[in-house]
Parts: sequence; C-alpha cells; structure tokens
Amino acid sequence: MADDTETKHGGGKNGKKEGLSGSSFFTWFMVIALLGVWTSVAVVWFELVDYEEVLGKLGIYDADGDGDFDVEDAKVLLGLKERSVPAQPTPESEEPVQSAEKSYVESEHKTADIELEEEIQSVLHEALHSHPGERHEDVDESESDQWQVKEETHGETFEAPATDDMLREFETEIPEAYETPDSVQKDADPVVEDTGAVESEPYEIPALDDYVADMEERVSDPDTPGDSEIMPEDTMELYAEDRVHEDYSEDQGIESKQTEDDVAIEPEESEKPVKAEDYSDDVQVGKSEKETEQDKAEKAKKKKKPKLLNKFDKTIKAELDAAEKLRKKGKVEEALRAFEALVNRYPQSPRARYGKAQSEDDLAEKMRSNEMLQQAINTYDEVVSLPNVPSDLIKLSLKREADRQQFLGRMRGSLVTLQKLVQLFPGDTSFKNDLGVGYLLIGDNNNAKKVYEEVLSLAPNDGFAKVHYGFILKAENKIAESIPYLQEGLESGDPGTDDGRFYFHLGDALQRMGDKEAYKWYELGYQRGHFASVWQRSLYNVKGLKAQPWWTARETGYTELVKSLEKNWKLIRDEGLAVMDKKQSLFLPEDENLREKGDWSQFTLWQQGRKNENACKSVPKTCALLERFPEATGCRRGQIKYSIMHPGTHVWPHTGPTNCRLRMHLGLVIPKEGCRIRCAQEDRDWEEGKVLIFDDSFEHEVWQDAESYRLIFIVDVWHPELTAQQRRTLPAI
Repeated sequence: MADDTETKHGGGKNGKKEGLSGSSFFTWFMVIALLGVWTSVAVVWFELVDYEEVLGKLGIYDADGDGDFDVEDAKVLLGLKERSVPAQPTPESEEPVQSAEKSYVESEHKTADIELEEEIQSVLHEALHSHPGERHEDVDESESDQWQVKEETHGETFEAPATDDMLREFETEIPEAYETPDSVQKDADPVVEDTGAVESEPYEIPALDDYVADMEERVSDPDTPGDSEIMPEDTMELYAEDRVHEDYSEDQGIESKQTEDDVAIEPEESEKPVKAEDYSDDVQVGKSEKETEQDKAEKAKKKKKPKLLNKFDKTIKAELDAAEKLRKKGKVEEALRAFEALVNRYPQSPRARYGKAQSEDDLAEKMRSNEMLQQAINTYDEVVSLPNVPSDLIKLSLKREADRQQFLGRMRGSLVTLQKLVQLFPGDTSFKNDLGVGYLLIGDNNNAKKVYEEVLSLAPNDGFAKVHYGFILKAENKIAESIPYLQEGLESGDPGTDDGRFYFHLGDALQRMGDKEAYKWYELGYQRGHFASVWQRSLYNVKGLKAQPWWTARETGYTELVKSLEKNWKLIRDEGLAVMDKKQSLFLPEDENLREKGDWSQFTLWQQGRKNENACKSVPKTCALLERFPEATGCRRGQIKYSIMHPGTHVWPHTGPTNCRLRMHLGLVIPKEGCRIRCAQEDRDWEEGKVLIFDDSFEHEVWQDAESYRLIFIVDVWHPELTAQQRRTLPAI
C-alpha cells in the first residue's frame, strides 16, 4: 500500500522522487539550440530581415562617429556620456567653411540631439524587435507624401515627356538594371528619398521655324506672336507647332495648354452626334491581359527604389537628410544654403550637388526667375561630371536638365542633353523616346522618325513610340499607314499616349479614309476629357466659355464691327479684287494640309494680333476700317485675311486650335449655288455683303462646287466672355 501511494506521487521504487535526468535535460537543450541556429540560418538565407535597412536606420543615431550604433551611442543620446565629434573627411583643396554655415549645421545637430533623445527608446525597440520581413519606413516618408507635386496631366498636354509628372515617376520607379561599372555602387541603399523638384507651371513650347532656330540664344516673351498661325492641323508639319513657349519672364500667370484643357462645358444637344452612343466598350484601351514575361519583369524592376547615394554620400547621410528635409518642407532658401554648405565642404558629393540643383530649381519657380533656373540647369550638369555618380542619379540629373532647358525654350541644348542620356544608357528605350520628342520639337521629323523606328525594332509594343511614329507618318501625308500605329499606341495605354492630340489625329486620319470609326475615337477622347464635346475638339481652351457652333451678332456683342463690315463690304471687296488682279499675286496657297482637292489661297492682313504692314499697303482703306476694332486686330489667337476658293475644292472636316475666338465670314464674291459650309451638324450658305459667325473650334467642312471662284473676308475676334486680363495674358496662337 505504501508502494502504491508513493508511486502515485511520482516516486520511484527506490523511494526517491523522479525528475528530469541529466541526459534528458541536455537533449532538450540541444534541440532548442539547433532550432535557434536553423532559424537564424533561415532568416539570413531567405533574407527575411533587411539588415542593411535596419543598420542604415540605426546609423542615423551614430553619435560617436565610429560608423555604427552601439551601447556607447545610446549613452550619448540618453545624456549619459558626452558626444565625440570625429574630424570630417575634407579634400585638400577645400576652403574653410563659413561661420554661418557652421552655426547652421551645429544648430541642426542640437535640434537632432533633442529629438533623438526622445525617440531613442522607441526606435531601438522597433528596430531590434521587428518581425521578419517587416519594413520600417523612414521618418521623412510622411513628409514626402505631403510634398508630392501635383500634375495633371496630362501628359504632360502634348508636352515633352520630360514633364514633372514623368520625372517624379522616374525618381520613384527607376529600375536597377541600368548601371555603369564606374558609377554604380551595388550595395547602395536609397537612404535619401527624392521626390523631385517643386513642379513648375505647365508650359508649352514655341512653334515657329525661325523662332525655334534661335531659342538657345534668348528667352522670348510668351506674348510675342510668331510668324504663322498655329492650328492643330499644323502639327502635320511640325510637332513643335502645337506648343506655346513659356518661361518665368511674365509675372502674371500664363494660361497654358494644360490648364486650358480643363474644359467642363456640357455640350448642348445640337453639339452631340445624332446618336451619341457610348463607344468606350468598343475600344479596348490598355494592354492585353497576356503580358509577356519581359513586361512583368520590367514592372518588377520599376518597383525598386532609385539608388542616389555612393559610398561617400552614405557617410554624410545625416547632413544630407537634414538639408533635404528643409527642401521637402518648402523652406527653399534654407535648403539651398544647407546644400551649398555641403557642396563647399564635400565638393565631390554627387547627392549634395544634386540637392543644390533641386533647391535652385525650386527657388526659380518661387521667384519666377529665368536666371536662377539657368543656374539650376548648370548645377544639374555639374552632377554628371563628378566621379562615382550612381547611374540613377545621372539619369535624374540629365532628365531634369533637359526638361528645364525645354521650359526655357533651349530646344537644341535640350537635344544635346538627351543625346548624352541615350549614349550613356543605350538600352533604355524611354530615353530614345524622349530624344525623338526632342527632334520633333526642333522640327526635325526625319531624325525623329529614325529614332522611333529604332525603338520599335527593339520594343515592337512600345505604345509611346507607336503614337509618335504614327504622328510622323500622318505629317508625311501617309494617312493609311499612320492609322494602325496611332490606334495601337492609344490602345496600349502606355504613359504619354493618352493625349488629346493623338485622338485628334487618329480620328482625322480615319475621317479622311471615309471610316466612320473616327467618331468612336472622338467620343472616347471626349469621355477622357480631351475634348469639350464630340464636335468641339480644340486643344487650347479656357474653361467655362459659352459653346455653340453658330452665333448671331447680338450674341457676340460685336454689333458695331458687324455693321461696319456689312456697310463697307464693297470697299473691302474691291481692294481684294485689286490685289487678285496683280501679276504677282499676294494670295498664298493654303499649306495646312486641309484640302482633299482643289485650289484655296489666302491674303493675310493681321496674324496673332500683329499687323502685316506690307500687306496693308495694298488694301489701306480696309486696314484703316479695322483699326477701330481691337477685339479683332488685337486677337492674338486669330487672323484677319481674304480667302479665295476655286471650283472643285473640298476642305476636310477639321477644327481650329482654341475656343477663345469666334470667326466671322463676310461674303464678297459668292456664286449663286454650289458653295456651302458645315459647322457641327448645320450647313449654311454665304451671301454677298452679309456676315456669318461661327465657332471654328467646332468641326467644320467646306465645299466649293460652283462654276466660278468664291471670295470672302475672314475676321477672327476674341470670344466675348474672355476678360480683359485673359485677352492680355493668353499666349498667342
């Protein structure tokens, strides 16, 4: 009985209490130890914890300058030990730092000490006890998000792809694949996040051949009109002709294409097609679901952050962070002083110089200073000349440099910068695409075409290259050939393809081929916000202006002008006929590629608000009559001209460039029948001595099937709802 009782209580037969034997304890100890070892091996082998990131974050709190974070650093940060300041590596040629710069850096360190003392315990706990695979974002990430610059855009609008929006995407999604042996540090970690410079106002580039030729020599006034009217159809000749140059020379805000494109006018019933069906389901926009492995690989690469620091810059990370933090907070002047101090102290630091360029860029925007912007451009170029520059930083610097050069109208300088990018990174088709745009901006369609042919040979599905190649083919009047490139490019959904101009030209090409699918693309362009309506497809618009195809004199408010034209129509006619009778005709053939067939010529008196003095010498009374009406002579988005059209002429359906003007037609010599004009869905006939008024931003078409010529007088006027301020500041078209 005693034995049974003893056994129940765990005793042994020998009367001693049983427990873990020495051998059992050792066995369990070894099992646990081996599990720990294998867990550690798994963590390292499968990279469950990013030790570089953890150590990089702890490196922020390196207080004693020994290159790592340890107990001694914690003591310093908690106030238990004095901070030791190691000597900074200073090049032999470096000049002493100014006292103001020293005090600035010292004040930054003092502030950092206070913040670090408060945060050290929580940071240590978070960094050392994080779960495998858990990521800890930098403190500045939230601030970075707050300072993301706004972009439309459009896209860039039909603007150079080096727009701020594309630059920001580039800065946050640069693949790691493009690296050069001399400049790329494989172990570099993007310690300093880069959100790009503060975005400037949307801008447009000048259109004119003679103007573009000397763009590098000067910064022009955006109010200065060019030599020929810019119409969307003019882009068939020059890509640049749909861009209006802008810089910081105007203190007042300049209405640009991008802001004008924000048209929120609800079309009236008369503006819509008879059956305004929703074609969005008929047109597949976006890439096919069957993406290639290469596409997936490219997307994976884009998720990786850019590497902006070389090995030396990682040693001065804290100072770079402090300066960058000022820039992100919008303290531009302070940031510039901080980066200038860093450049003086570390002249071989690429990241410090890049930060200086960005700060100058931001300050130029704030001051609206072309001079400061040119300084930023020079500094971006200096970055690339330094030794051991990470390839990602080279890309960002040159891309931004080219973008800012285009902003100032330095098209040829920008082209040189883009060529340098292509030479350094020949495998990057995006830079080739940008180079193609650079050629188009100076009117060199032939070289642009070669570039896009090369891109398509390397990347046959590149949507950006396709729409631009199609655009060039259409400019060469290869209408049928251009259609598949424009269509496939738009369907790709690639960045830079969803642009009103490509919808415009694809629809126009289809119309000229007699394909009713044109209106499906116009409808889609309208739904995407590129057009005010299916019928009103101008690309340079001011929001909120009254929109209707046909107008009366009373509706325009320009009754005095209309009365004067109709009262003096014979005088205007006779002076025009006298010009026609001259042996050397002053009438010039229409050269905008708007005619399907026939003979159509014009004699221009005013263009973009500028009087043609020589032309007015031939019709002095007509010009004197018009001088009384600044709504016409001062309309910098229009023309005043005679227009003669001979029998057998047909003008393709087309639209004008802007909703900022109305067009008056005064009948001078009108055959009894066979001549008519359609605007939107309504046809009208001219009458001698009478004025027709329509909004040429709506689709219009002309037929001349009479037996004799038709002569009219065209007068463009500002849209009556534009303010005096808008009439003064809107760029000329």
